[in-house]
Parts: sequence; C-alpha cells; structure tokens
Amino acid sequence: KSSVQTIGEEQIQNPYTELLVLKGHQDIVRFLVQIDDCRFASAGDDGIVFLWNAQTGEKLFELHGHTHKITAIAPFSSSDASEEKKHLILTASADRTVIVWDCTSGRQVQKVSCFHSTVKCLTVLQRLDVWLSGGSDLCVWNRKLDLLCKTSHLTDAGISALVELPKNCVAAAVGRELIIFRLVASNEGSEGWNVLEVKRLVDHQDNILSLVSVNDLTFVTGSHVGELIVWDALDWTKQASECNFWDSSVHPDVQPEIKLSESPNETSVQHLTSDEECVFAAVGKGIYVYNLQMKRVIACQRTAHDSSVLHIERLPNRQLISCSEDGSVRIWELREKQQLPAEPVPTGFFNMWGFGRANKQANQAAKKMQENTPVYFLELVGDLIGHSSAVQMFLYFGELGLATCSADHLIILWKDGERESRLRSLTLFQKLAQNGDVQLKF
Repeated sequence: KSSVQTIGEEQIQNPYTELLVLKGHQDIVRFLVQIDDCRFASAGDDGIVFLWNAQTGEKLFELHGHTHKITAIAPFSSSDASEEKKHLILTASADRTVIVWDCTSGRQVQKVSCFHSTVKCLTVLQRLDVWLSGGSDLCVWNRKLDLLCKTSHLTDAGISALVELPKNCVAAAVGRELIIFRLVASNEGSEGWNVLEVKRLVDHQDNILSLVSVNDLTFVTGSHVGELIVWDALDWTKQASECNFWDSSVHPDVQPEIKLSESPNETSVQHLTSDEECVFAAVGKGIYVYNLQMKRVIACQRTAHDSSVLHIERLPNRQLISCSEDGSVRIWELREKQQLPAEPVPTGFFNMWGFGRANKQANQAAKKMQENTPVYFLELVGDLIGHSSAVQMFLYFGELGLATCSADHLIILWKDGERESRLRSLTLFQKLAQNGDVQLKF
C-alpha cells in the first residue's frame, strides 16, 4: 500500500479551482518557457512550438520548422537599448538544428544546421550577449547566429545540462563529470571569444541529472544515484554534500518504509531549485529541503507522489509546487513544527551513584541543541488533478495562475477560481453599465 499523503476535497489553501485545457500538440509536451508577463511557449516531441496567452489561453502562433522532437528551448530577448525590446526564443531539435523565432510575428528569424549531434541544452548569457549550445561539444554563438568558437569533441554522451557561473564561466554536466569552461575575449575583435576548459570535477559517482545556480557564490548538482553536491561558484571546490536521501536513519522524523531493494530511479535527483537559504530537491518520489547554512536536510516528504517527481519550484509565498510521472501536481507548504518540551532525564539506580552523570550532560547538550534548532515539515495543501499522464513541468504566472504540460499532449492553465469569478462579474457589470441596463444610485 502506498504511503503517499492524500488530501480531501476541502483544499482551503488551494486557489486553483478552475482550469482551461489548451489543445494543439500531437505528442508529449516536455517544455514550457515564459516569454513575458502573460505569454509562454510550449514544445515537445511533435517538433511544433506553440505560443499562448496565459491570461486567456488563446493560441497566438503555431511555429513549424523542426522535423524531429524538440530537445531544448530558451528565451533570448534582445538587450539593445537603441531598438525596441525584441522577444525571441531558441529551439533545438533532434533534427540537429537550432531555430531562432520572433515571438511578436511568429516567424522564423534564422536556422542553424551545422551540428554533428543533437543539441541537448541551450543557455543564454545575457551579460555577454551570446548563447551556448551543448551537445557532443560546446558552441558559443552571437545574436546573428555566427559561430564564435567551440570546444573539441567531448564525449559521445555529450553535455546534458549547463549552468552559468561568475567570471564568464559555465559548468557543463558530461556524464558523471562536471567540466568548467571559461569564455575569454580574443584579440581579433570586440565579438571574438575563445572557450577554454579550466577544470574537471569528478566527485559524482553517477551521471549528473540536474544543476542549479543558487547565487554568485554557490551552485548545486544532483546525480542519478541521489548525490547532491554544493559547490563554490568561484573556485569550484566542494562545500558540502548529501547522499543519504533514502536512508531513514539519517532522517529519523520520517516514517521508515520496508523495501526489498533500492531502485536507482527511487534515489535519482531529477530536478533542483533553490532560494537563498535552501535547495529543494526532487529525489525519486520524494521532495527534500536542504538548508545551505546548516548543511543538512531540514524537511522531507519521502513519498510526495506515487511516481518520480519530475519538476519542483519554490513560490514567493513559502509554498512549493511539484509535478510527477503519476499525472498529479501538488502544492506544499514548508512549516515549522511546534516543538514539544524535551522529557527530563530519568533518575534511576545508575544516576543515584553518579554513573549517569556523563550521560546526563550529553542529554542536556542534546536537549539544548534540539531547542535551538527549528524543525520543519512539508504539508500538502493542494492537489491538482487534471492530466491523465506524466506532468513534465510547469510555469508559475503569479495571479494569472499556473501552466502545466504533460505526456497526454495537453497543456492546462490552472486559475484562481475566486479571482476569475470576480473578473467575470466585473466585466458583466461594465457591459450592463455601458448598455444603460444598470442605474447607479447613490
């Protein structure tokens, strides 16, 4: 029997009581990317990119240009002050091409098709006005899609993820290795760059699946066998690590489970997100909150979903949202446990003769430490049931709601029911007032 938490129909803290189903994709929808405050793009295995309005759910554009599934997507807005800000997106595909799209016109701006392998990740370095593509090698491009420089062939596995670091550096996940590259300006011209490999970090025991930048000083990586490593972003030294996510003895406040064996998928760090204080890790079916200052897990929900958690995000209101292969989307709140007063040390036969003095001191020290350390837990406050298959990821649009995409080919816009009802009432009232059907009496 699954020990996954359940929630009844009374979901007081779940505002998402209304939904809009957006249809158009013919295959798994894997990616959502925000364009601006009310527009987003979706892409997946059908090779088509759709642009949507997050407020109304209206389909704005349908972008055709790729012949195979899309493997990466990134927003690439122009930063040229002399012209009006342009919203562009980059898409990479298994057809070994990358396309730049204009989000305002829905047109293809340019296409690059000189890749020797599939591009698995795209990263835009806004400060340098360049973008990087990662596959069997790392390529650096400018806004006009000129190839500025590239590394030599790395491995057949290629780069699976990239994260920007300070001092013009990036960290690339290549299998279980983390390779640090630095972009160095060449003497040839203002736009010339060289990419140099500066360090290889081999601390992980298995393939690195997730990378996240916490701030200018710290970044974090997670692997297939449940290792989480905290790195210094300036000198790339290992600051801390956690590799016992599934070990109930390490997290005694969690109810232990009886298991015959540990499947690698149950310990796989699928996704990481962070704020200044904590890293939130999707590990197997669970969610773990790792405090960067304390260097330990402060809260966890070992079976947050029935299947692997694929994506997790921290919301501004101390809430977390997670989505899973089981088709569900869940809202969690990180709360502090009310500490019960510690029990006094028993005075027995050994204590009477002083044998228990050292033990008593140890107990008092432990009690003091327990009193000073707040204990947190994750409480389930909302359950969004709408998709019939694995939910790949989501985008949070604040008061406009939440967009989710799934293997069921659908995108769902989850709305705050009360807010939408108020807006409809206001619109109706304004229409009646315009038609003269409503007379305002004071």
